[in-house]
Amino acid sequence: MARHLVIGNGKLLLNLDQHCFIRDIYYPYVGQLNHVGGHYCRFGIWIGGAFSWLDEKEWTFELNYIEDSLVTNIIAKHEGLGVELHINDGIHQRECIYIKRVVVRNRRNDSREARLFFHQDLMIEGSEVGDTAAYFPENNTLFHYKRSNYFMFSGCTDEGGIMQYSTGIKRFHSAEGTWRDAEDGVLMGNTIAQGSVDSTIGLRTTVPANGEKTLYYWMSVGKNLEEVKTLNKYVKDNHPEKLLSRIVIYWKHWLQRAETDLGDLPKDVVRMFKHSLLLVRTQVDERGAILAANDTDILQYNRDHYSYMWPRDGALIAEAMSLAGYQSVISPFFHFCANALSPEGYLYHKYNPDGTVGSSWHPYIVKGSQRIPIQEDETALVLFALWQDYSRNQVIELPQSLYSNLIRKAASFLSEYIEPELSLPKPSYDLWEERYGIWTYTAASVYAGLMAGAFFTELFGDYERSDHYRNVAHTVKTGILTHLWDEETGRFARGLVQRDNRWVKDMTLESSVFGLWEFGVLSVHDERVAKTMDAIKEGLQIRTDIGGIARYTNDYYFQQSGEIDQVPGNPWIICTLWVANYEIDSAQTLADLEGPYKTLEWVVDHALSSGLLPEQLNPYDGSPLSVAPLTWSHATFVQSVSKYAAKYKELKSL
Repeated sequence: MARHLVIGNGKLLLNLDQHCFIRDIYYPYVGQLNHVGGHYCRFGIWIGGAFSWLDEKEWTFELNYIEDSLVTNIIAKHEGLGVELHINDGIHQRECIYIKRVVVRNRRNDSREARLFFHQDLMIEGSEVGDTAAYFPENNTLFHYKRSNYFMFSGCTDEGGIMQYSTGIKRFHSAEGTWRDAEDGVLMGNTIAQGSVDSTIGLRTTVPANGEKTLYYWMSVGKNLEEVKTLNKYVKDNHPEKLLSRIVIYWKHWLQRAETDLGDLPKDVVRMFKHSLLLVRTQVDERGAILAANDTDILQYNRDHYSYMWPRDGALIAEAMSLAGYQSVISPFFHFCANALSPEGYLYHKYNPDGTVGSSWHPYIVKGSQRIPIQEDETALVLFALWQDYSRNQVIELPQSLYSNLIRKAASFLSEYIEPELSLPKPSYDLWEERYGIWTYTAASVYAGLMAGAFFTELFGDYERSDHYRNVAHTVKTGILTHLWDEETGRFARGLVQRDNRWVKDMTLESSVFGLWEFGVLSVHDERVAKTMDAIKEGLQIRTDIGGIARYTNDYYFQQSGEIDQVPGNPWIICTLWVANYEIDSAQTLADLEGPYKTLEWVVDHALSSGLLPEQLNPYDGSPLSVAPLTWSHATFVQSVSKYAAKYKELKSL
């Protein structure tokens, strides 16, 4: 389960799998709507009288990207056919245009005709009902449409444009789709189909003996026929080769603001740092939503997905991107949160990319008792990330524009949502969305959110509010130290849960308590922090050849083993990097950075071959589990590298 290649521009997002098949097309929002839905837009070749789709076992692949860009760089080989394909995919940096370049290399000693077939299996707006696929003779293209979503497909070779096409019915009665029609190298030419439809187009060229030829395929996406016709003309007028080159140039310039002095980190880590910045960018909608992941294979486990904006993920991703110098990329996120804030001042579980509230499993009533169905850390962390960004960049216009509709409203909610007997936040769901109680991570984030509120109100001369938020924050800190520290075990509890009408400590070993120092409750050098982090490093370590750190003891999500002593849970990229961040922040000599240096290499070693990071790994073979790429994984890698570089520079100067 993974998407191996991801490209996008903030309006259009496209995912390809390990066979170079398009599996997801998101438009007009990143993460919404999905017009393929995980089905297969196939890609195949007929050469010398033989046909093969690229998912057949004889193909071997090298999946990569052109250095410092969001243009793919793929080599696909088929020894039996004597052919090698060099493939580049890119999405225009401004327009909703996808371009594919295919160089066909003939490894035989005779000239051969090659026909490339591109299959379009769309389910526009997420449904196969009411689609239309039609050939458009005016410009020799084929297009699909439904309501205000239009997709126009074209291509060219040295012999001209589309040579063959067909439209037809798919997944209805016995119809498999037009892709089957391509397997003899000839398409029947049906001009229109309606309902559950697909289409295939064919391009043709003659490849000389031991030579090569280049073919281009592109898709234009818009709201109506005139818009996609205009975009298609733009590609033809400028030539797809030049447009692909400009896409590479744009992303190379985009990366120039990233830190280049990364200390002694090896080239593969530096490359992954840049790659992660680019991949995070693909998951950020230009209107502010920062998506968790857009891998629809997760649908087979639960009829829902990760294509949502969780305020927690978004805030921590925004913080990492700000740290790396990309403040302008994440500024719209804070406006998104301001618009999404409830009248009471809190953020809901998760949101759709268009700003509407997403699906949730948090109930409003349990055993007759009402509760607010939130994870309070999500509201708090948005304020924390906003203050971190202001502290770093000093762009006062952003918090000023958010002062009344986000900062004050959210901080006021945090200051009021307090359990007075404990001096801790009232119960809410934990950051993993699994359990209800008072959590150390949540309490630490609330402290940080309140302090951010105090700093902002002081910045704008609102001193009474500032004093109030600061006093409540200190009260929460007292509550954390009083009720969540456990003297007997010498570490902090995961949180408090209610049993028999009283609060008791949940002592499950939990990686997220790193928030105590990350969010400023305690110094990273505090003895209690050190003891807790040492317990995490020891108790949540994966004792297989794969290594890494689990979320918590006996983590059931995608659980692969019952050997809890050896495998307390699957290794998560973010949890492993949290430990590395602790080692970086607490380092006092260059030698202390050896551990995090190795962890950063470990992350690179366990990425997909294309450089994408999953949510978690199989503890026995290291294969990706859950979704890939996970935006939070890449953003945390960016954060860890940024922290490492700054600490290395600091220690080197001593």
